[in-house]
Amino acid sequence: MDVNQYLEIFLDETKEHLESLNTQILSLEQEPENVDTINEIFRAAHSMKGMAGTMGYKRMQALTHDMENVFSEIRNGSMKVNSNLIDTLFQCLDALEEYTDNIQQTADEGTNDNQQLINMLNAFLKPGGKEQAPAKESGAAAKTEDGPAEKWMDIKIGESEQLVLSTAKSQGKNIYGLTVYVQESCLLKAARAFLVYKAVEEKAEIIVCNPPAQDIEDEKFDLDFSLIVVSECDIEDILQATRSVSEIEKVVGAAYEVEEAVAEKQSTERAAETKPAAPAQAQSAPAKANEKKTPGKPVVNRTVRVDIEKLDVLMNLVSELIIAKNSLVSASSTEGGTGRGFNEQIEYLEGVTTNLHESVMKVRMVPIESVVSKFPRMIRDLSKKLDKKMELYMSGEETELDRTVVDEIGDPLMHLLRNAADHGLESTELRLQRGKPEVGSIFLDAYQDGNNVVIEVRDDGNGIDVEGVKNKAIERGVITPEQGDNMSEKDIINLLFHAGFSTAKKISDVSGRGVGLDVVKSKIESLSGEVEVKSRLGEGSTWIVRLPLTLAIIQALMVTVGGEKYAISLGGIQTLEDISPSEVKLVQNREVINLRGSVIPLIRLSKELDIESSKSPEDNLIVVIVKKGEKLAGLVIDELMGQQEIVIKSLGKYISKCKIISGATILGDGEVALILDANALI
Repeated sequence: MDVNQYLEIFLDETKEHLESLNTQILSLEQEPENVDTINEIFRAAHSMKGMAGTMGYKRMQALTHDMENVFSEIRNGSMKVNSNLIDTLFQCLDALEEYTDNIQQTADEGTNDNQQLINMLNAFLKPGGKEQAPAKESGAAAKTEDGPAEKWMDIKIGESEQLVLSTAKSQGKNIYGLTVYVQESCLLKAARAFLVYKAVEEKAEIIVCNPPAQDIEDEKFDLDFSLIVVSECDIEDILQATRSVSEIEKVVGAAYEVEEAVAEKQSTERAAETKPAAPAQAQSAPAKANEKKTPGKPVVNRTVRVDIEKLDVLMNLVSELIIAKNSLVSASSTEGGTGRGFNEQIEYLEGVTTNLHESVMKVRMVPIESVVSKFPRMIRDLSKKLDKKMELYMSGEETELDRTVVDEIGDPLMHLLRNAADHGLESTELRLQRGKPEVGSIFLDAYQDGNNVVIEVRDDGNGIDVEGVKNKAIERGVITPEQGDNMSEKDIINLLFHAGFSTAKKISDVSGRGVGLDVVKSKIESLSGEVEVKSRLGEGSTWIVRLPLTLAIIQALMVTVGGEKYAISLGGIQTLEDISPSEVKLVQNREVINLRGSVIPLIRLSKELDIESSKSPEDNLIVVIVKKGEKLAGLVIDELMGQQEIVIKSLGKYISKCKIISGATILGDGEVALILDANALI
């Protein structure tokens, strides 16, 4: 069987189960007796075992099987949860994650058997559980023996089935009744039943089934179901094939006499009066013949997994539509518009493209929960590794971001949290001396703010020692002592983002390798976002990450500089100002203006872009005031063209070195305009 076609589904579902297990095991540590959590973990381990087995990943299957065994014992109450077990389970999750990564990269799980973990799991089972397990199984078997083993005799035969069976008998075929008993510990009974069906159908044709197929598919049956089949094979062959399915307790079967069917029908009706469950099953049994043809199962799950490449194609089509709309707008304005109908068409097209854009964006949006759900576990591990007591509080996990951003944001956030745990929070002794709670608090809050999503990482720790950072920067040669004296506190804090900069006293495997904040900054800026820091010494620090909701289509201000057209994203624009040349002053040899009490540096785009301005020096300046974090700057342009919805097209790898240009767009007249990155300019 070629399982490669299922590989993506397997990886998706395994990752979901691992996320769930991480959360559930953390909950279990807080509430070791919570039955729902224990059942949830057992189910996830069981599902992963089944999936790994189906895909042929034996090592993964073995490890999840032993995890399942442990939880089976916990469910029975013959074993208690302790912190050693929790540690071991987390190690198992790491091992499963390693298998999953290997499978994602090479479609193979690798060669690590993780025997040590399996031994540890089995060691937990030794004192209280394993000896009792066989007795339990035999109990389950005994339970199934209580009722009549030949349960197929209870099946009510409809007239159509009676006809099929009589015809089969006249053709010399064998008719058998089978009853299949599923193990009590089996979780996915419907899946087991389906495998039994497949095994039986290789040797025989199933005529009737009790309970009906739909009930079995919906798991609406106890631990057994019965079939009447027609076959040319021997009964033993069919039983053998059925017993090969795992998690099946036993299968019994014998020849079925058609002549008795009518008499059986009446006797079953009599039996039904003493058996409350039988009538419901019996009534739905005759419908079986129709059910086989049309399985009308209601749609329960409304979600669809879509490959992001397909969405990119869809997004591209929307982009082309918007470009077509811009061309129409351009044509109507240059030719003076050809009547009312033309404008109505444009308005209609505009409505369609906007709606299509919004719906595609909604499809691409996913909650950041998938990224942040692994952080509580990470903080737990850091707490042990750093020997500091800490607690993580998260809010806004349901905040949605573009899928491409969500995939990339995990690492930067992880760096910021590690930083808070290692550098931010003080040691327990120091916290007690300062009159702070013994347990340090780290907060991760996400919320939407206009067209941005803001993610804040805060801690109630030491805050940033500005003097320490300045001295370290001077010692490293990042700045000179004179520069240090003239720098504001905010500028000194921003030195932390300098490549290779670390203030750690000792290099640990948590942080202090000088890798981290510069990587965080460049990664967030590559997503058109920004990161800033606020800190109060002795009270804690806050790292604020702002990210755009969408990366594909933006509202922009179109401007011209030296006869060339440029776009500036509206997201960062504060105001537009008309400034006379006499208002421009020089501070430290840089041009600035004083605008309503704020001193704002000017950036002449003609100079930055190396084009000659089309305006004379005596003319008033048109200044676009843009904001990055708390910094303002004025971009000096030649002319304003107006606001437009534009499609961002990447410039590709060749021109990626030019930081102030973030992409290009195609205008209505077919011209290409470059998009300026105000953040990089500031």
